[in-house]
Parts: sequence; C-alpha cells; structure tokens
Amino acid sequence: MLEITDLRTAYGRTQVIHGVTLRVPDDGVVAIMGHNGAGKTSLLRAAVGLLPAKSGKITFNGNDITKMSPSRRVKRGIAYVPQGQQSFPQLSTMENLQVVADGRTRGKELIAESLDLFPALKELLTRKAGLLSGGQRQQLAIARALITEPTLLILDEPTEGIQPSVVAEIERTILDLTNRGGLSVLLVEQHIGFALQAANHYYVLQSGRVTSSGAGGAGAESAVRLAMAI
Repeated sequence: MLEITDLRTAYGRTQVIHGVTLRVPDDGVVAIMGHNGAGKTSLLRAAVGLLPAKSGKITFNGNDITKMSPSRRVKRGIAYVPQGQQSFPQLSTMENLQVVADGRTRGKELIAESLDLFPALKELLTRKAGLLSGGQRQQLAIARALITEPTLLILDEPTEGIQPSVVAEIERTILDLTNRGGLSVLLVEQHIGFALQAANHYYVLQSGRVTSSGAGGAGAESAVRLAMAI
C-alpha cells in the first residue's frame, strides 16, 4: 500500500522530518503518535504531496509518487482529512458533498453511502456548513473524503476538540470502515487508547524522527506512553 522510506522534508531551511521510514499495509491501520510539534502533521502533508520531499521515497501500491501532485495522488486512491474540521462554510452540507461527487459515475450512490455512515448529517443537509458544530463538520469532512472512493484514508486528529458523544461516533465509524476491508488508514491521533484499538501498528514521532514502533492493540499502551515520556 503506502511505503515511506528515509523521508526528509523541510519548511524552507528548517528540516522537520528526519529520515522517517514507515509502512501502511493493505487493509491495515497505522497510528502515528507524539506530542505537539513532533512532526506528525508535516509527515502526513508530505504523504499527500502538500509538503515536498527533500529526499527519500514514497511509494503507493508499488508506484513511486514522491514527486506526484496532490491531485494525482487523490486519483490514485489517497484521501486526506486535515485538522480543523475543514469545509466550504458558505455551502450547505449537501452542497459540500455534491462538490466532491459531481462528475463521478456513482456520485448519488456515494453520497448516500457516506450519509449512512454519518446519519446525523441527514437532518442537516440544507444547513450551511459554517453553522455546523465542530463534530458535525468533522463528520462532513470524513464523509466528503470517502466520496472519492479511497483505498487509503489519511486522518489528522479526527477527534480533536470535539464533544465526547461525537468522538465516540467518529471512532465507531472509523473502526467499522477498517473492519470492512478494502481501506487502509493512516491516523494521527492524541487519544492513545482509541488509536491503539484501531491500529495494527504504531509509530511514535519525536522531533521529526521515529523513536518507537510496534504492534497495535491495548497491550501496547504502556510502551507508547513510555516512549512519549522520554
């Protein structure tokens, strides 16, 4: 699926990722954890092509995509949901979904499938996205990403700043998606318990470097907390 090898990236002269290597397998879930400023978002931005690689290699399904544009990566099957519950605030919930679905053969069907995953959005289809709560906007952002029919979904802090009841719903949906098969997930998440419950494998990032990695599952929580405390 996705393989990142000895990746180095920078903002101008400031290097932020220092030789990171990781792998997301087919139908796998990989969690990236670390404190604020560890380089997690920068790593995701590099994976989707929003931050150029200075060196190293990124392959997707065996193809080198290191220098490929973000739009071409989306067409290859990569979807990215950044931090911040992003949407088109002046468009309605339905219009936000329609923007992505337009031009797709299964557009209407894909919208319906996304709404089935997030049924709370069905009652908000005519409401402007800018008037939705943070949790509702995050559900909308994930629903929009799924309309692109990705084989790899990249999520950056999907539960950050969201009320607990909606956090639980988003967590259930992500787990349901990964259990269905046909979709891999690369997840940055501060909730260690959820991240490890969802993940087959985890990586801990500090100052742009992988300092620990291992198999996911509840049994890995103490090792992750120890790695993050160092």
